[in-house]
Amino acid sequence: MTHSTSLELPPLYESLTWLTPLSEERAAHLVAFLSDPAPDEVLDMGCGWGELLLRVLASAPEARGRGVDRASAFIERARQQALTRGLLDRATFDSMLGLEAQGRPAHAVICIGASQIWGPPVEDAQPLDYAAALRALRSLVLPGGRLVYGEAIWSATPHPAATAPLAGRDDEYLTEDGLREQILAAGFEVVTQDQASAQEWDDFEAGFRGRFTRWLEAHEADHPAAEQVRRQYEEQRAAYEEGYRGVLGMAYFCLRG
Repeated sequence: MTHSTSLELPPLYESLTWLTPLSEERAAHLVAFLSDPAPDEVLDMGCGWGELLLRVLASAPEARGRGVDRASAFIERARQQALTRGLLDRATFDSMLGLEAQGRPAHAVICIGASQIWGPPVEDAQPLDYAAALRALRSLVLPGGRLVYGEAIWSATPHPAATAPLAGRDDEYLTEDGLREQILAAGFEVVTQDQASAQEWDDFEAGFRGRFTRWLEAHEADHPAAEQVRRQYEEQRAAYEEGYRGVLGMAYFCLRG
């Protein structure tokens, strides 16, 4: 869903609250699930800039949290936000590969859009290894603990226009029912499950394209790179609106270990 560029584009967090299709209402539900009863520790694997983790810590004043992500720019943003919100004494953020964070289980665990930590590199364009991710996450959730697991799925039968901007293959993702089977096989109890709505996806995609819009607004129309940015904006818009919209989904599961 992303396009690489050598340009210095505005950071995603200037246009997006979440690095996933997620409404404020759904986020509040996930935070409530993770923070009541209050956990001692919260672990976020692939935390991005840590928004959900920080909200859980704000809701559970005695909890300590740890966020892990390989993107150092996201980790720096997360630390800045923790400082701004007065949570830096209870939140740590580590820039590392997710596998390096194994061995420190928690009472509440978050993993949204980060199953690739335990599977083949995204660049290999292989099917997402949900089973490996769920086995690893099972070992990271303390007995009786909770996991919020969000991951990409097929919401409808994939077709060439939908798969072309992604990995180009029909077997890249499972359906929601197929993912539920994997979750149960890993030993989790499903408390709730749902999919991101069309509105959540539209808002996410609009925010994702917002970095191109912001760049164009900040530069003259005849800037040497302007045409490249306009092209990237249009490619991303077409990939979504004419491709995977309504086909690529995001499933959210609230699970007990």
